[in-house]
Amino acid sequence: MKSEDIDIKYMRMALDEAHKALDRDEVPIGAVIVCKGRVIGRGHNLTEALTDVTAHAEMQAITAAAATLGGKYLSDCTLYVTVEPCLMCAGALAWSQIARIVYGASDDKRGYHTMCTAPFHSKTTLTAGVLADECAQLMTDFFKKKRPLKIKDK
Repeated sequence: MKSEDIDIKYMRMALDEAHKALDRDEVPIGAVIVCKGRVIGRGHNLTEALTDVTAHAEMQAITAAAATLGGKYLSDCTLYVTVEPCLMCAGALAWSQIARIVYGASDDKRGYHTMCTAPFHSKTTLTAGVLADECAQLMTDFFKKKRPLKIKDK
């Protein structure tokens, strides 16, 4: 299987996680962490359910992956996440020494790149834009429903 096909396969799993968040009325972001061809951690946003601003999809997946491996370093792993990580998650990913990050949609408001140019571990590789349109559409639809357009009277 080509690496592009592998990225799409795992990004679809991350999208499945994002849909779980959507079903819970959470911001629809999902993540999976893969190590040597095996999913070892998955997560979706739980900030509302847990009343915890740190309960992002990436943080849930990191915690699950570390528990599976029995250690905190993810140096042989790849994170697939539907939306560009925020600066908090980028910091956690840097501390985890994750080898690779693949994300779908960019986040021009809160993504790591808006606040910092190089937050990840120096050996981490980054791939952006995998299933970007599908990942972005999920976010757009969620926020349109949450914040309907208000028509102003003239």
